[in-house]
Amino acid sequence: MKRLWAAWRMKYITNADKETGCIFCNALAKPDDAQNLVVRRGERAFIILNKYPYTSGHLMVAPLAHQASLELLQPAERAEMMELVSECITALKQVYRPQGFNVGINIGTAAGAGVPGHVHIHIVPRWNGDTNFMSTVGEVRVLPEALEETYRRVKHALATGE
Repeated sequence: MKRLWAAWRMKYITNADKETGCIFCNALAKPDDAQNLVVRRGERAFIILNKYPYTSGHLMVAPLAHQASLELLQPAERAEMMELVSECITALKQVYRPQGFNVGINIGTAAGAGVPGHVHIHIVPRWNGDTNFMSTVGEVRVLPEALEETYRRVKHALATGE
């Protein structure tokens, strides 16, 4: 049997990097956006890379306000979140040329929310055939790019439109 080394997965599986408090609020409170994977800060919402992505370019958009569900947000917060989602899709199309996207929100633990206290939208670029035996049988995802490179490329595309 061949083995694929994915050391970053062990931190996720064992919760070795488990933060105290809300991961989104913690990232916003720290000054180093690159280290905390915050790609863009808006007036009411922000874009952050998923530390444990499903695919390269997996982004999340969250409000600055710590709220568990969309209806608890002000209309302007929801509007800015959707505008940022649109900007993410545009940037990801330029950077990765995906063939599709999954865009979704899991509200509450029963719906699969990993951070149920702070609502957020996942933007996941997809390619035909990206669900294969590695992810379905091996429970392993192959990511061809380090998070630091993803951060650099997405941040550049959001800033320049290139």
